[in-house]
Amino acid sequence: MRYVYSALLYLLLPFLLLRLLWRSRRAPAYRRRIAERFGWFTLPGQHRGRAIWVHAVSLGETLAAAPLLESLLQAYPDHRLVVTTTTPTGSAQLRTLFGERVQHVYAPWDLPGSVGRFLDRVQPRLLIIMETELWPNMLHLSRARGCATLLANGRLSARSARGYSRVPGLTLQMLRQLDCVACQSREDGERFLSLGLPPGALQVTGNIKFDLELSPDLMRQSQQLRQEYRAENRPIWVAASTHPAEEPLVLAAFAAIRETVDDCLLILVPRHPERFDEVYGLCTAAGWDTRRRSSGSLPDAGVDVVLGDTVGELLLLLSLARVAFMGGSLVPQGGHNVLEAAVWGVPVLSGPHMFNFGEISRLLVAAGAMEIVQPPQSLGERCTRLLRDPEGCRRMGAAGQQVVADNRGARERLLQLVAAAF
Repeated sequence: MRYVYSALLYLLLPFLLLRLLWRSRRAPAYRRRIAERFGWFTLPGQHRGRAIWVHAVSLGETLAAAPLLESLLQAYPDHRLVVTTTTPTGSAQLRTLFGERVQHVYAPWDLPGSVGRFLDRVQPRLLIIMETELWPNMLHLSRARGCATLLANGRLSARSARGYSRVPGLTLQMLRQLDCVACQSREDGERFLSLGLPPGALQVTGNIKFDLELSPDLMRQSQQLRQEYRAENRPIWVAASTHPAEEPLVLAAFAAIRETVDDCLLILVPRHPERFDEVYGLCTAAGWDTRRRSSGSLPDAGVDVVLGDTVGELLLLLSLARVAFMGGSLVPQGGHNVLEAAVWGVPVLSGPHMFNFGEISRLLVAAGAMEIVQPPQSLGERCTRLLRDPEGCRRMGAAGQQVVADNRGARERLLQLVAAAF
């Protein structure tokens, strides 16, 4: 089955290249370092020891992996830590968080030759895959070279499970290449087992996203930014990680908010950097005085909207919010990480499509820290109500922080599994 898959992937290679170049029209970083996607690269510096390979896919997985990466750097100082992503945003976030302490390479396309060249250069002892990024050749060739394989913070929605079930032979081959699957919840684990994961390979460790930490440096940056934005005196609404079709709804909601909270400032952060210019145009076309965060200018009283067009600053910008809306949820994208707001003590609103963060959402809603907006047209009304209720916001925010505190610990459990893999 894997051979058929590989043959098809080779046939699709010209289309993969064209897709990459097409995306680079709006995000030029996609056409840089293309050779890395074929396994051609040189790692800088001397190899101080054997390597640990962490595959984090994109921005969200990189942020989720950050606590684990920090712990790996401390626990295994004699190992090279190589992190792969598929997107430039993941690469940029990694550089922001870790500088030169970890080495970033774009993940090789799942072709036998590309993966083989990558393994030749890195020679990992352990492959840690964040969440559910399973590739047949990546897993097979890693195991064939004696590399242990660990799926960390594993999650599998019902929709994803149905997708894997359509190719049962290939899915079963991949699952049997995994030494350990560390799942976020028992529900996720049951779905892996239903697809053929050996029961002995399953561990339920909780969600490492709860181990998100606010560093002293980030706290200092937040304090300074809150002063610059006058956040204590001006209500700020942050709409985070928005997708196409959501920005018009957010701007309509903002218009409704401004009818009663006339000094409210909207910070709008699109999910994908290649859409920054497009969303800026939407804001100005709607008549709002809009400033780009990248301009470095501070919003005076006449500014209505700040476009968050910088990469890697979302967590910092969320610290300004009295209320946050998490995008990817008014449309069926599955939502984004609401804990990035909750950890600051910020009340969270989302749409109904939160299936990628189902357990987290259920915990926050049950604690009174998060509200689901349905229908989407009620977003403005729900946000207005919260902005006019400072005590209610405080209670919701405190409840969210308590949920985060109560569910920490996945990182330590994952580190125990890493140690066992060696």
